[in-house]
Amino acid sequence: MRESYNEHAHTCSCISRRNFLGAMTAGAAATMVGCSRFGVAPRPAAAGDVIDLAAMRPRPAVRIMGAVVRRTPPYWLGWPGTSYPLEQKRQQYSRVFSAAARKVGIAFEEQPEPIESPDAAAAFIKKIEAAKPQAVLIHLQHINEWPTVGNIVKAGIPTIIFAPIGMAFTGHVLRISRQPGVHVISSLETRPIAQAFRMVRAKRQFEETRLLVVRGNERKEETLPGLGMAVRYVPRVLLEQEFDQTPETEEAHEVARERFRGAEKIVEPSRQDGVNAGRSFVAAKRLLKKEGCNALTTDCLGMVRDAKVPTPPCMAASIFQDTGVTYGCEAAVPGAMSLMLTSYLLDKPGFMNDPVPETVKNTLIVAHCVCGTRLNGLNDDDHEPYVLRSHSESNIGVSLQVLWRKGQRATLVTVQNPKSVIIDTGTVVGNVQTPPAGGCRTSVELAMDNVEDARDVLGFHQVVIYGDHRRDIEAFCQMYGMDVVHSPEKPPAPVGQEEKKPQPKKKA
Repeated sequence: MRESYNEHAHTCSCISRRNFLGAMTAGAAATMVGCSRFGVAPRPAAAGDVIDLAAMRPRPAVRIMGAVVRRTPPYWLGWPGTSYPLEQKRQQYSRVFSAAARKVGIAFEEQPEPIESPDAAAAFIKKIEAAKPQAVLIHLQHINEWPTVGNIVKAGIPTIIFAPIGMAFTGHVLRISRQPGVHVISSLETRPIAQAFRMVRAKRQFEETRLLVVRGNERKEETLPGLGMAVRYVPRVLLEQEFDQTPETEEAHEVARERFRGAEKIVEPSRQDGVNAGRSFVAAKRLLKKEGCNALTTDCLGMVRDAKVPTPPCMAASIFQDTGVTYGCEAAVPGAMSLMLTSYLLDKPGFMNDPVPETVKNTLIVAHCVCGTRLNGLNDDDHEPYVLRSHSESNIGVSLQVLWRKGQRATLVTVQNPKSVIIDTGTVVGNVQTPPAGGCRTSVELAMDNVEDARDVLGFHQVVIYGDHRRDIEAFCQMYGMDVVHSPEKPPAPVGQEEKKPQPKKKA
C-alpha cells in the first residue's frame, strides 16, 4: 500500500476544517509557510499568488421592486375580512421581504404607498416599465384585486405574487399561477419569499456566468439562448500546461492537508497524490483567471487516458462545488449547467453522476468520482462524512467517496438544453461500496418517486441534491420559459409490442 497522510502524525494546526474554505478562497493561505508533511518543503506563496475562488461565484446586481395592492380601507366585508389587521400585516410582511432580500443578497425597494386605485396601478406600471427591475413583488391584500395584479403582470416583468391565505380562492390562481413569467405564493409561509428571490438572482447569475470548456484543440465562443450564459471553448493542452507550470506551493499542500484531515478514512491516496490534487486545484483557478471565466468543465477523462496529468481533478472539483463555483466533469456543458442550476437556485452543491439501474431492488444508483461535501447547503459549516479514495477507473489520484445520509430526500435535475429540464425526486436508501461494486467512488442508491421501474429514469449526468426541491425548480422553469419533463411513471410497452404507427396509403 502506498504511504498515506495521517492527520495524527503531525502537530501543526495551520487552519481548521471549519474555516478552511473561507480562508483558502479569501487568500489567507498566501502567508502560510512550513508545517508540511507532504514530502518536500513547499514554495511559500507570495502575496497575491492565491486566487480567491469564492470571488469567482457570480454576484450580480439584482433589483426587485415591490408594492402592496388592496382596496382603500376601511371596507365592509370581502376577504381578508374587516377583522384582519391590515396595516399590521403590511408592515410585518414588509420586514419579511427586506430580511429575505438581505439574506439572498439582492436589492428590494417597496413602494411606500399601497396601490388602491386604477390610477395608482397605472402609475406603478409606468414606473416599473421605465426602471426595468429584474422582477416585481406584489403583496396582495384584497381578494377582489386580482384583476389589478393581472394588469401589472402584463407589463412583462417577471412577477412574484405573495397572497397570504385569505386573499385567493382556487379560481383566482388557477390560470395566473401557471403563467410563464409569474410565481404565485398563496400561503402563510414566508420562507418561500427568499426562495423566490433566489430564483430571480439565479437567472442573473446565469447571465453573468462565463463557462470555460476545456477540450479538443479548438478555441471558440458562444452565448446560450434563454439563460444567456456565455461559453468559451479552449484547447485541452492549456490546462495540461497550467498543471505542469504549477509548483508545489503552500496552498497546494494546505489543500491536501485539509482534505486528508477531514476524511473518515484514507484508502488508496498517498501524500504525493494529495499534493498533486492540490496543484490541480490551483491550476484550475489560474486558468479560469487567465481566460476571464468563472466556471469550468474539463475533458478530465481524456487527460487521464492520455497520461497528461498524474491525477484527475476530482478533489479539486469537489472543493469548487463546496465553494459555489461550478467545476463539471467530462467537458459536458449540460452537466455543468445542471450543477449551476442547483448551486445558483438552491445554494447547494450538486452531484453530477452516471445513472445505474439496480434491477433486483428496483432502485437507481447514481455514481461519479466528484461530489461536494456541503450537501446541506453552501452556507452550512457542516459537511457529510467522506472517505479518500483513488479515481476508480484509473486507480490514481484522489477522489472523495461522500457518504450520503440514509433516508434523506433528494432531487434529480438534468438541464437537457437551455429550454428543457428533467426533474425527479427520490429518497436515499444507502451507499454502494467499490469494491465489491465497480464504477465510481461516490455511489448513492435511491428509491425513486413516481417511477414504477428505475430503468425508466430519464437523463444522463443528472445532478442530485439533498432535499425535495421539485416545486422550486419547476417554479424557476415556469418563470423563465423552460419546459419541465419528468420520468415516466409507467414502463413503456415491452420490446416488440410497441404501438405501430399507421403506414400512409400508397397512391394508386
